[in-house]
Amino acid sequence: MNRQPKLTVVGAGPGDVELITLKGIKALENANVVLYDALVNPKLLEYVSSQTELIFVGKRRGCYRYQQEQINELNVSRAFSHGHVIRLKGGDPFIFGRGAEEMEYAAKNGLEVAIVPGISSSLAVPAYQNIPLTKRGSSESFWVITGTTKEHQLSNDIALAAKSNATVVILMGMGKLNEIVSLFKKERKNDLPVAIIQNGTTKDEQIGIGTVNSIESIVKEKKLDNPAIIVFGSVVKHREKLLQIQQEIVLKEVV
Repeated sequence: MNRQPKLTVVGAGPGDVELITLKGIKALENANVVLYDALVNPKLLEYVSSQTELIFVGKRRGCYRYQQEQINELNVSRAFSHGHVIRLKGGDPFIFGRGAEEMEYAAKNGLEVAIVPGISSSLAVPAYQNIPLTKRGSSESFWVITGTTKEHQLSNDIALAAKSNATVVILMGMGKLNEIVSLFKKERKNDLPVAIIQNGTTKDEQIGIGTVNSIESIVKEKKLDNPAIIVFGSVVKHREKLLQIQQEIVLKEVV
C-alpha cells in the first residue's frame, strides 16, 4: 500500500451499506488507516485490508470517544506514520459532517487532502420512504438545516424556513422538536404534514407521520429518537398517495 502521507475524507452514505460510491469503496481498499464514525455501517469495514489499522472515533450525543481536536491530530499523525488515512464519515462529509474542518487542519499541517462525496442522509432517508424533497406543483425548493448550532442553540434559519413554501429538512433536531414545532405553529402551519424517520435506510428504520399539531404525540407514542431526520412539507403526502395507488392496483389484479 502507498505510504505517501495523505488524508481522504470519504462519505459513507446514510446507512444502507450499498449506498456508498464505488470511489469510496476503492478508497477504503487502498487505506493504511481508517478513522470511522458512529453512524457508519460497520459492514463497510469489510472492504478494508486486514493490514489496515481501524480506529473508531464515533461521537454520539453526550458521549465522545474522541474530541474533534483529537480527531484532527490523529488524521495528521497517522498520515505521517502510516501513509494514506481515510476519514470515513456518515452521509456526505460536507453536509454537517465537519469534513471541511478536518481537511483544512490536515492541509495546514502539510498533508495532501481529497474528498469523496457521499449520499447525504438529508436526501436519501426521505427518498427511501418515498418522500421527494421537490415535486412539481408542490415544492419548488428545499432547506436542509441543522437543528442544533455549534453553540447548542436552535438555528435561526428554521424560523425563516418556516415562513417559506419550501420543504424543510432538519437534521439533529429531535432534542429541540418542541421549539421547532412552535415556529411552524407561529406561521399558522398547524396542518402541514411532517415525517420523522429514525435510523433511515437501515434495518432498524422507524417512521412517524403526522402534522405540525400531532407530530409530538406521535413521537412519544412511537418512542422516536436520534438519529432521526425531520421533514416538514406537503411532499410528505406523496408517500401515502403512492401507497394508495399501489394498493388500488393490487385490488384490481385480485378482482
